[in-house]
Amino acid sequence: MLSSLARAATRRPLTVILLWVLFLLLGFGLGTGVFARLSDNVPEVPGTESEHAAQYLDRTDPTGESITGVVAGVPVSAPALRRQVERAVADLRGIAGVAAVPDPYTTRGLTSGDGQALILPVTLKGGLGDDAEERAVDAAAGRIKQIDAPEVDVSGGPLLGKQLGERAQQDVKNAELISLPVVLALLLVVFGGLRAAALPLVIAVSGIAGAFLALFGFSQVTDISVYAIQVTTMLGLGLAVDYALLMLVRFREERRYTADVVEAVHRTVAAAGRTVMFSGLTVAVSLTGLLVFPSVFLRSMGLAVAAVVVIDMLAAVTLLPALLVRFGAKIAPAKERPAGEEGRFFARVARFAARRRVAVLAAVVPALLVLALPVTGMRIEIGDATQLPASTEARQLYDTVDAHFPPGTGVSPVTVVLGPGTDTATADRVRALAPAAESRELPGGTTVVNLQPSGRVDGTQATDLVQRVRELRGDQPVRVTGPAARLVDFRAMLSERAPWAAVTVLAGIFVLLFAFTGSVLIPLRTILTTLLSLGAALGVVVWVFQDGHLAGALGAEGLGALSLTAPPLIVAIAFGLAMDYELFILARMREAWLASGDHQEAVVTGLRRSGRVVTCAALLLAVVFGAFMTGGFSPILQIGLGLTLAVLIDATVVRMLLVPATTTLLGRRAWWAPKPLRRAHERFGLSEEAAPRERVTTNA
Repeated sequence: MLSSLARAATRRPLTVILLWVLFLLLGFGLGTGVFARLSDNVPEVPGTESEHAAQYLDRTDPTGESITGVVAGVPVSAPALRRQVERAVADLRGIAGVAAVPDPYTTRGLTSGDGQALILPVTLKGGLGDDAEERAVDAAAGRIKQIDAPEVDVSGGPLLGKQLGERAQQDVKNAELISLPVVLALLLVVFGGLRAAALPLVIAVSGIAGAFLALFGFSQVTDISVYAIQVTTMLGLGLAVDYALLMLVRFREERRYTADVVEAVHRTVAAAGRTVMFSGLTVAVSLTGLLVFPSVFLRSMGLAVAAVVVIDMLAAVTLLPALLVRFGAKIAPAKERPAGEEGRFFARVARFAARRRVAVLAAVVPALLVLALPVTGMRIEIGDATQLPASTEARQLYDTVDAHFPPGTGVSPVTVVLGPGTDTATADRVRALAPAAESRELPGGTTVVNLQPSGRVDGTQATDLVQRVRELRGDQPVRVTGPAARLVDFRAMLSERAPWAAVTVLAGIFVLLFAFTGSVLIPLRTILTTLLSLGAALGVVVWVFQDGHLAGALGAEGLGALSLTAPPLIVAIAFGLAMDYELFILARMREAWLASGDHQEAVVTGLRRSGRVVTCAALLLAVVFGAFMTGGFSPILQIGLGLTLAVLIDATVVRMLLVPATTTLLGRRAWWAPKPLRRAHERFGLSEEAAPRERVTTNA
């Protein structure tokens, strides 16, 4: 397949380039429409009690979602302000699609005790179509903002999703403006020429276009979370640079031995292209673990990110070869260096780790386990506006309410749906769980009871309230929904499905690594060392964002828990990224092993010839992730820090020390497989002819 792709790219390079230009136009034209379709409904899990109850209310409740305005900065008793607010209330009630707007001056709890702020909630009618709801929200928000006061903020409900989408679009744009010049500068250092340095950026832009287009396609059939746009874009950009870097380094090496550019491209695709293909497949397989979860968010993220990885992989093995055929003659070959000079530092590191393999294992493994310790106390929550940057309108509204109103004001209630036939005693016990419980009757004999928790929307008070309702209801037709109930159900879903997701991913990775190496022990070693680096990275994220250590240095704060989006995405994506660097190294080790049969020298040669690429790739990926962390959105900060640490720990401590130490410790057994599996690999696995020995020696 790779040879066919290489021939297609070299025979008709202009056709391949034009097809990718068309793809770019679609991505940056049609694909950017995804920003208007993002959702903040992350914790929904189909089939759970909370989701069934929410769907029932959507069908039967005459009231729908609501948005909230907050006016502050001037005494609310001022006559001029009161007249403005009363006129606004009257106008809001007349907007099509608005169900209710209480007067904040006559409704308890809507004016602050210090007299400096008031809340203006607007409840929409139930059953509105998307267009009608959008018109009602825009009209209501616009009318509230006409109130003349120092602070007027509007957010919540469907408006929050729109604001987050706009913020995500701006963050992506800023991250690209920061990362692309820095990446270009680093590539100039690596390649020493503008033409070679620019080609990875062309592939990176293709990755960004692919991210937009893939997300837009998935948004037509399912909800796409606001988190998805940053995660897929950063990964698409980072992996595209990684793959292009690997291919270009190999192309410049091949140019040492042939003046024929087309032949050099063919050899590059046959060697490095194989690694890129396996790397893309391993990242994609790592993300299949997300498909095991019934969560719409996790499944859509898994599919979207996997699609972006495949696009990056295809760009690296089709678009880049076509560009190299057109422009590769002007890219200088890699400089010939005296034997023993190329990769000398990495060879020394490999030899040190090989000689001191027991000492390396005794030092590195406990250190990584210590870093991973905080994971044992990890908590996840939906989070509130404190996760947002202070400059966002939703965060400003939250801060104003927090400053002027009692704790718990504005927190979404625990919603209890008492179905027809619920006995009076059970209903009374439910109402007694929270002071000032509010009830309303729905058609068909259903009663809805809103229980107001005393703390945060997803704090222990709220989740305990959900559990207490479910414990006391017995066999009565009582269901619980709301953000806290969804969080409880999401946590239960993660606990139930996580083992199956782990088995799916590990089995898939094992099969791919076996197909790549023909070894049984190397895949096992790879999985264990990767889990160590992954645990260490996630432990630091918990230590920073949950416990609050050094969070201020990242422009964040300790929140007492991680966003429920962060851990599954960090684990799935970081595991796949770790396979990237493992494959880069294994590809070179295997070449040396096939050429010489000396397992110890294969370890040193493999690291000598791949260490620079792995280090540069990790640094470039860290730059990309770091650029996306400038937006200040806590879930993205958590994901960005987790992936950055996982990449850096894996590319340095694990791949430079643990890999040579453990591979040397295994000795010749590292490439062992039982006879039946060896025969299966010889028949079905991907393999290549051993490189001529003088080539390996020269490159070393």
